[in-house]
Amino acid sequence: MLHQVDLGLRLDKGEYSERLRHAQVALFRRVRRLYEERRSLVVVLEGWDAAGKGGSIRRLTEKLDPRSFRLYPIAKPAGDDAERHYLYRFWRRLLPAGEKQVLIFDRSWYGRVLVERVEGFAAESEWRRAYREINDFERQLSDAGMCLVKLWFHISKEEQKRRFEARAQTPHKQWKLTDEDWRNRGRWEEYEQAVSEMLVKTSTLRAPWTLIEAEDKRWARVKTLETVAEALRRENPQAADLSTEESATV
Repeated sequence: MLHQVDLGLRLDKGEYSERLRHAQVALFRRVRRLYEERRSLVVVLEGWDAAGKGGSIRRLTEKLDPRSFRLYPIAKPAGDDAERHYLYRFWRRLLPAGEKQVLIFDRSWYGRVLVERVEGFAAESEWRRAYREINDFERQLSDAGMCLVKLWFHISKEEQKRRFEARAQTPHKQWKLTDEDWRNRGRWEEYEQAVSEMLVKTSTLRAPWTLIEAEDKRWARVKTLETVAEALRRENPQAADLSTEESATV
């Protein structure tokens, strides 16, 4: 699947600005409608290191009410999380009954079949079993009325190297680059195999994966917003978009 992604997709600055604004307006309207229906949206972002998830998250949230969403950057489990089932730390971040918001996971429960698989933190029997566990988990989210959007940010190995080198040379971005990032590049093919299997085994009718062509950051940001907005539209096709007057205030 990954080799079929068209990484040549690009947006010029003018088209990017227009489509970004339109997508942000549509998202604002549809999220508001979601609240009125007392439902939640769960957005999962996975992808290669330096694929641009952070920039897409900023555009995704910048026109939303800060009180209306929660962002969870997921790192290595610690404390109670490390002692329990790997899904525990995600279950406990879900909202209590009656409270509705947008939940954004910058990396997620898919770490079980990606980094934990490749780095040997999970036994083969554990990560193989996880495909079924994850599908069951996501089905329960859907049954509870949550709209689930899963995004994989894809770039080439060459583009990742270029971005790593650019970060290393930019003082205010150097903190983003670690020795582990460089080390993981040496296992690119293993991660690629794990990603491909993950996409095949966990893309379901209720929770499909969307591949984000992220070689061009403008394209990736716009497609992210348009994908989330379209998912909400499919959930409620009767919901009208904002009027021209309302749009001007967003």
